[in-house]
Amino acid sequence: MDCMLISLIIPCYNEEQSLPFLKKALQEVRAERAAFEYEYIFIDDGSKDGTLALLESYAEENPSVHYVSFSRNFGKEAAMYAGLCEASGTWVAVLDADMQDPPSLLPQMFDILLEGEYDMVATRRVTRAGEPKIRSFFARRFYSLINRMSDVEIVDGARDFRLMTRQVADAILTLSERQRFSKGIFSWVGFRTKWLEFENVERSAGETKWSFWKLFKYAVEGIVSFTAVPLRLATFTGFFVSFAAFAYMSYYVIRTIVAGVIGTPFPGYPSLLAIMLFLGGITLLAMGILGEYLARTYMEVKHRPLFLIRKKK
Repeated sequence: MDCMLISLIIPCYNEEQSLPFLKKALQEVRAERAAFEYEYIFIDDGSKDGTLALLESYAEENPSVHYVSFSRNFGKEAAMYAGLCEASGTWVAVLDADMQDPPSLLPQMFDILLEGEYDMVATRRVTRAGEPKIRSFFARRFYSLINRMSDVEIVDGARDFRLMTRQVADAILTLSERQRFSKGIFSWVGFRTKWLEFENVERSAGETKWSFWKLFKYAVEGIVSFTAVPLRLATFTGFFVSFAAFAYMSYYVIRTIVAGVIGTPFPGYPSLLAIMLFLGGITLLAMGILGEYLARTYMEVKHRPLFLIRKKK
């Protein structure tokens, strides 16, 4: 047990200001759990500030520090996958560089895995203090919506911050899809998972990289990646609208026959226009849903790599 190696995967994108705080926190964890061996795998996701230079200096100071620098920004999902590919530890942890995933929780996570009852320790935020209310509102609605549609449960407030056994890490690596939604992937692979709850923590420094538009695209990615319910809804909506149109047509024909005059004026241009616009909107919505799935299929069949490495150590 004394020789157990723990791999810590840390995606970074423009985290020059946060890294010194993280370095100090990880040193404290190492001092508290000195019985383990550690390797630190930093993934520079195409940073434009001094992140890479700082990682290079850390690697010169400490041989257990490694880094992979992408040729451009490929996104956090690709960075986590790259880290898993590089990790060689018996246990593997993933955490953010901005300190919103508190490294102080790592010793407790180690203790839980040591008991042998669980294969993975995951974390979730129980509060969203400090986060814009509108963002919190949409986040909760997203988790509620996706759990109603998906076959796997994605816990509200779940973070990518987690510690897993080698078996779990290898299982995740078998899922090599290009369009990735890690929260769903972690749930899909299963295994016995212990959830740790913690209060929301503000960034140690720097600015968030998640704009509302990025969060929206991420939410769509999650829904499209783990459920086909939107396609079924489009089918059911089309069936319902077609049935309603047939019923309306039948009503018009019967009313005309009963009135005894073929071609009796049937006023209602505004309502007719509203119905046409409604049907057009439904058609475009269904095409949009289908397009989301086709676009992801298109990206998958290209078999492009998830990332390209410019430099590593």
